Amino acid sequence: MSSYFTDLAQQYIDGEWRPGTGSWDIIDFNPYDNEKLASITIATADEVDAAYRAAERAQKQWAATNPYARRGVFEKALRLIEEREDEISEAIVAELGGTRLKAAFELHLAKEFLREAVHLALRPEGRIIPSPVDGKENRVYRVPVGVVGVISPFNFPFLLSLKSVAPALALGNGVVLKPHQNTPIVGGTLVAKILEDAGLPGGLLNVVVTDIAEIGDAFIEHPVPKVISFTGSDQVGRHVATVCAANFKRSVLELGGNSALVVLDDADVDYAVDAAVFSRYVHQGQVCMAANRVLVDRSVADEFTEKFVAKVKTLKVGDPRDPSTVIGPVINSSQADAVSGVVEQALAEGATALVRGSVTDNLVEPSVLTGLPADSALLRQEVFGPVAFLVPFDGEEEAVRLVNDTPYGLSGAVHTGNVERGVNFAKQIDTGMFHVNDGTVHDEPIVPFGGEKHSGLGRLNGDTMLDAFTTQKWISVQHGRSGFPF
Repeated sequence: MSSYFTDLAQQYIDGEWRPGTGSWDIIDFNPYDNEKLASITIATADEVDAAYRAAERAQKQWAATNPYARRGVFEKALRLIEEREDEISEAIVAELGGTRLKAAFELHLAKEFLREAVHLALRPEGRIIPSPVDGKENRVYRVPVGVVGVISPFNFPFLLSLKSVAPALALGNGVVLKPHQNTPIVGGTLVAKILEDAGLPGGLLNVVVTDIAEIGDAFIEHPVPKVISFTGSDQVGRHVATVCAANFKRSVLELGGNSALVVLDDADVDYAVDAAVFSRYVHQGQVCMAANRVLVDRSVADEFTEKFVAKVKTLKVGDPRDPSTVIGPVINSSQADAVSGVVEQALAEGATALVRGSVTDNLVEPSVLTGLPADSALLRQEVFGPVAFLVPFDGEEEAVRLVNDTPYGLSGAVHTGNVERGVNFAKQIDTGMFHVNDGTVHDEPIVPFGGEKHSGLGRLNGDTMLDAFTTQKWISVQHGRSGFPF
């Protein structure tokens, strides 16, 4: 077992590794075999305050540091991740129940995003804007917001923590990170350890492992952070946004989805099957961009369904340490129960199970359901597990209506033999992202990532990081003399 789970089972505040002072411990379990990985005494509201105050103290000097020097920290962090890739991969498999394939996928993306953070340090540029007043020069500076609070999820914790933490730091901010309780090491203290070893000055990044049962809204209400970057469910995201607005903070919200993968009548069916199976079942379906719904034109529905079901039946379920495993455990027993509940509800509503997977502890085998009533709430909600709903449709117009018939608008995909037909289809969908002839699960370092409707507010990646983690300041200079009316 990786030494990470013994060495990093602490809080990281003001450059120091220390135990929390809360009255109870978060127990970190391996979701596959329920082995206890670590025990971390939680942080209290006082420790959240200490973390934010440390970030606030350290940030001013960091913002004044030459951005080329800031850049060097992330260059070194990238090298450290490459050197420690095997250990980090083991930690992802153990703490998340991620398969070897998933661990490699997450690490690849994490490195790509860190490479972008290296460049981001040099991205902020000022402007000089004309003035209607003679002799006046208007300068617009892009400056760090100050301190950013980051709340990361359990499904891609290493990537999604780094994705906000590294850009916020690169742009001159301090950061306090609160990882998900199920992934405190991979999503929290491991990130801090890598950046500490890369030479990030103490106090700039702090990690508090805690729970709202202990701290309430202290993390998002605190007066120091000016931006809260949250990735998680839309229910919690709504609360985060509400509290942020009441406290004059900006929130960047990357929330859930109910994406559809659409197969039009001229699609390459075999290729669409491959894309759909990956899009639904990658990381046990615990992906915000996963294809909850697979919509298939009735003219190709029989062929698609037969091939989709056959492929799903080949997916190996089991120990994530086995390189041949495709589907490992879901994150915890409540998640397993929730997925089982979805299948039971669908069957009770009249759906037919083409594949019905069994559940053993946290191992949830894949299910494929069809014939769900058109008014079923299950077709409009996020299902965070290995359950696919196959939905036939008649023609493009109906497909567009079905895809949009959900409160979410994160990702999606369409398969067609005509690329421009696919693009025209995509333009009609109310999502932040949509893909033609591909899967629904994609993230890249310089494209604007985010959703519409209940799937979030704001964008991350590339230049949108400037909007998320900096602000603009107008400084005018009067080179002549202004005239005043009195």
